[in-house]
Amino acid sequence: MSDDVLNIHHLHASLAQAPNCGILRDVSLSIAPGDVHGLVGESGAGKSMIAKAVLGILPSAVTLTEGSIHFQGRNLVGLDERSYRSILGRDISLIPQDPLSALNPTRRIDAQMTDVMILHMGWNMARARAHALDLLNEVHIRDPESVLRKYPHELSGGMRQRILIAVAFACEPKLIIADEPTTALDVTVQKQILRLLREMRDRHGTSILFVTHDLGVVAKICNTLSVIHSGMIVEQGAIADIMAAPKHAFTRSLFAATPRYDRPADTLVPVPQNVVTALKNQAAAFDLHRKASS
Repeated sequence: MSDDVLNIHHLHASLAQAPNCGILRDVSLSIAPGDVHGLVGESGAGKSMIAKAVLGILPSAVTLTEGSIHFQGRNLVGLDERSYRSILGRDISLIPQDPLSALNPTRRIDAQMTDVMILHMGWNMARARAHALDLLNEVHIRDPESVLRKYPHELSGGMRQRILIAVAFACEPKLIIADEPTTALDVTVQKQILRLLREMRDRHGTSILFVTHDLGVVAKICNTLSVIHSGMIVEQGAIADIMAAPKHAFTRSLFAATPRYDRPADTLVPVPQNVVTALKNQAAAFDLHRKASS
């Protein structure tokens, strides 16, 4: 555990106005140095809540009621805002889902890229801008000098996402949270971005928590995997092991419902209602047990 970059241990979260209604239920996962850990599940399963809990940006209506989030041995639960600000962008970075809304439309790319380096690394503008140019070359953007002078709306979605990846790696963080970073992209660009993320991970040795609903994406980039439903981790382990022999009925159902490019004629099977019902009953029983024991 002490060698893990991130270790989430028995984390519980609930609505402040409904403390007996769980949002995250006994969530535990760990990410080793250099690991790309996939967090996969349906919409509303709790994927983004886990990411927001690590980033310290949970909605005000959500309360962490139990558990810990250790980043390099330091418990982030209960950390004050000033301490969190010193970590975010420097040691933990985020690649958001929508690159257009994540970038400020009124500022040029150079200003947005250099801000994080000036703030966290203490560099002057000249050094930060030189590093921004290096980063744009790393993410395979042509004519980076010209791109730095542009506004976000002047760039394609794929270029904007490459810029956000460059910003995420700017301060050599130990952990990057990628929150469905390929969802807003077409299939061809998605493939390029996944290849780029693998390249950057290999070059910098950064650990990544990759949040997605797409098992096809998980198979292309992740080493380890956690499958989540109703705020509960139902299966986790090495991606190769899970893909070869998924143990949980929900995981097997997700694979059955995932299109396969090598088997285009296969019929996709929806997740059976009895599997969903069983998981919801398990979540309700968990909440009831916590209420009785509190």
